Amino acid sequence: MSLADRTDEEVVAMVQGGDVDAFGVVVERYEQKLLRYARKFLFGQDDAKDLVQDVFIRAYSNLQSFDAKRRFSPWLYRVAHNEFLNVIKSKKGKETFSLFDIDVLFPHPIARETADERANSREIKDWMEKSLNSLDAKYREPLVLYYFEEMNYQEIADILQIPVSTVGVRLGRGRALLKKNIRPDK
Repeated sequence: MSLADRTDEEVVAMVQGGDVDAFGVVVERYEQKLLRYARKFLFGQDDAKDLVQDVFIRAYSNLQSFDAKRRFSPWLYRVAHNEFLNVIKSKKGKETFSLFDIDVLFPHPIARETADERANSREIKDWMEKSLNSLDAKYREPLVLYYFEEMNYQEIADILQIPVSTVGVRLGRGRALLKKNIRPDK
């Protein structure tokens, strides 16, 4: 069986057993996913690439603490979550930045947009950025993990280290807050 055919947990067990080259499979599988997560949760492409590299370094350094009886992806996303929060904490008060790179939400611009379509598209992007940035991180992050990273409640609970029921509550409240931004009179 080739490395590509093995589960994440099997590959990690190989790395834990001393096959350091097998970690490259982990990087290949998760690099784009973590970049997408970083871009949506944080601020910019260049910073996201550097940060994802830091996530992989931290994950590799702490891989011996991973319990191979559990799923690997929530553990890796938890490492990423902690790195991202550290960046937010370290920059808090030092500079203002957008927590979401809104261009990631609309990655494929239409080639033949009219001026009206471009204006409408810009309005939507502005609204989404404003709305998502207005949410407290405890509501924003579950929304990003659920809708953009397509994780289930259990995976989100594992990453955020909160009960599954709390994930549902935070998703519901986050959606309600976003709807309120759409129709402030409600």
